[in-house]
Amino acid sequence: MEKLISIVLPIYNVEKYIEKCMDSVLNQTYKNIEVILVDDGSPDRCPKICEEYAKKDNRIKVVHKENGGLSDARNAGIKVANGEYITFIDSDDYVDNDYVEFLYNTIEKTNADIAIGAHRVLYDSGKIIEKATHENSVLEPKIVLERILYDDGIDLSAWGKLYKISLFEDIRFPKGRLFEDSATTYMLVDKAKKIAVHSESKYNYIIRKDSISNASFSPKKMDLITSTREMSEYVKNKYPDLEKAANRRLMYAYLSTLSQLAKCKEKYPKEEKEMTTYIKKHGNEILKDKRVPKRDKFGIISLKLGFNFYKFIWRLYLKFTKRF
Repeated sequence: MEKLISIVLPIYNVEKYIEKCMDSVLNQTYKNIEVILVDDGSPDRCPKICEEYAKKDNRIKVVHKENGGLSDARNAGIKVANGEYITFIDSDDYVDNDYVEFLYNTIEKTNADIAIGAHRVLYDSGKIIEKATHENSVLEPKIVLERILYDDGIDLSAWGKLYKISLFEDIRFPKGRLFEDSATTYMLVDKAKKIAVHSESKYNYIIRKDSISNASFSPKKMDLITSTREMSEYVKNKYPDLEKAANRRLMYAYLSTLSQLAKCKEKYPKEEKEMTTYIKKHGNEILKDKRVPKRDKFGIISLKLGFNFYKFIWRLYLKFTKRF
């Protein structure tokens, strides 16, 4: 008998996108699902749209709550989930019709605790980046953590994965923190006995100019560094031989956040100094690691010529790759 799968959709200010997302979820080839719509105090028509969908399909459960952010909304969904498995979909993205069936078959065939798929990245410019590697393997947590740290075909996103819901008994997303996946996914991976990786793209991740990741820089963007430092220390304490990998991931967090600042017209001297100082201090160590991606190394080298040069190179890169 097919097992019940809970699908959690946090919803806030996405009335332009929610119908496409919902239609993709309700048209899944795997039918034994419960769809948990968590209205996170959305100020637009989303609460009404959620209720309208619930009237049409009895698999839908709507939770209305005060605004608490993405983490809080996901946690609210976990709390009321009844499925043996759970997956997360951001309500401004959408999934292929066999997204759930694909992940379910992967996790059932391997008796894994987590099934990890792949995704496509779709930009406003029309550019599409395909992330599938067509890998099909079953791995132990330590190997998965190492590959996450090196960005080696496995990412930290909460979405695009299917989890045994028992993994969430003592793990929750950190309320009020941006980049919450970086604070949570590694703990779920390490709690699992084995993880199945079947890298076929079934999730469509949309990057818009008004998305959180593309929003103007603010000191809250430093949350990525905070969460990554926690992950880095956790890994180094439990798996000392992954120190180089952990250091690489922390460097990536600094480079990624500095790149957010590089796109911003406003100046944040405190944050700029903190990030540039760290990168310059630890950059040479990272450059020696052969597994570090070339883009990271290029960022470290370009910063040696100053932040203004780094900004110029980063904006040129975004224009050249049409990632804007």
